[in-house]
Amino acid sequence: MMTKFNPENKETLTFGECLGPAMEITDPQDAQQYLAEYVNHIQKYLDKEPREDNMTAEDVAKVNLGYYAGYYDNETRGRVESLFTCAHPIFGTVKDNGIPTAEEALELGRLTAKNRNDG
Repeated sequence: MMTKFNPENKETLTFGECLGPAMEITDPQDAQQYLAEYVNHIQKYLDKEPREDNMTAEDVAKVNLGYYAGYYDNETRGRVESLFTCAHPIFGTVKDNGIPTAEEALELGRLTAKNRNDG
């Protein structure tokens, strides 16, 4: 059974409504069809208001999926990264970088904030 994106056909969705169901997916085909629907949803907004950084709807979807998975346990995060070929925007992938310690996460967060403020 495939996981339906936006089953209630809402115009506006919370991140939880968009990304929560994706955290439960375990099947690669289900992940692909879910990602395609999520990308279509994002594209509607990009058509109205293009991004200045030229990120595609798929880029945005994968950053969101990778970031959101960071709030879940390590097993879920690794599975989501693999199924959706995405990465946490700060920590990278579990496969490449392992699980950050609390200290590493804090330091990476500080560096990211500093780099954004310096730019």
